[in-house]
Amino acid sequence: METKKAYSRLMSLVLKETTAYFHSQGFSQLMPVVLSPITDPLGPDPNSTVIKTGEIEYLGQKLTLTQSMILHKQIAIKQGHDKIFIISPNVRLEHPDRGSSGRHLFEFSQVDFEIAHAKKEDVFALMEGFMSHIVEQAKLQCRDELSYLNRHLHDIKGPFPKYTTHELEEIYGEDWEHAASMENKTPFWAICHKREFYDKQDPEQPGHYLNYDMVYPEGFGEALSGAEREYEYDKIMARVSKDQLKMERYAPYLEFAKQGLVPSAGGGFGVERLVKFLSGAKHVGDVQLFRRVPGERVIV
Repeated sequence: METKKAYSRLMSLVLKETTAYFHSQGFSQLMPVVLSPITDPLGPDPNSTVIKTGEIEYLGQKLTLTQSMILHKQIAIKQGHDKIFIISPNVRLEHPDRGSSGRHLFEFSQVDFEIAHAKKEDVFALMEGFMSHIVEQAKLQCRDELSYLNRHLHDIKGPFPKYTTHELEEIYGEDWEHAASMENKTPFWAICHKREFYDKQDPEQPGHYLNYDMVYPEGFGEALSGAEREYEYDKIMARVSKDQLKMERYAPYLEFAKQGLVPSAGGGFGVERLVKFLSGAKHVGDVQLFRRVPGERVIV
């Protein structure tokens, strides 16, 4: 068996079982948006190293390549959808230094989902069930591939441990992610990150946020980012202004917000990073048939 074929079999399994799992949980699948006047600003996030946003001009209109579908998910929820997911192509033009992390790509696919009127605990339960399911199915359906790759997967069961980023920084320092991932034997949740304007601030603890990352064990690092969403127009405007973002870049989204958004929570996880975890690959680019690693020349 060729290594690339083993990775592709695991990729196929992830796409199939992810789609089946989310449908089984009552989600509607939407088509991805590739070009739009708006996209996720990915900032201010100290962990983001995107050096530019991909843009094209079409018929006199400037359109951006999707960095994530978070803003579109909020608009979809406003339009009456209760539970949605999208397997969405994302383009994030990362700094070339990110190529050595083993975890970054400049073009990848993300499973983006959103749930109307949900809280973070609803997302925790959903993803803990999903991780248990996907590992079980990988062991069942890709036994030969895992054996060929010399990868032994342990069963995963929720609930996962939960830590605040403040606790993690006290234990491991400011760059806590890799050390914490190495020490843990199961995925865990890191909560309360200071991030983008659409992540809801905790009304009971100003300066704290109702957001979360799911982190893989064994040094595989961040799996998912998500949050309860800010939905009140005045609070969104205050955050956009504080983050010094250009209002005109988000005008279509802000118009929907002015009309009234719906409370929701959701997240997004990278398909390639999940395959990297399942397969034990050293670099996330290894699991792509056509590598898209920052700093590497694109061959085809």
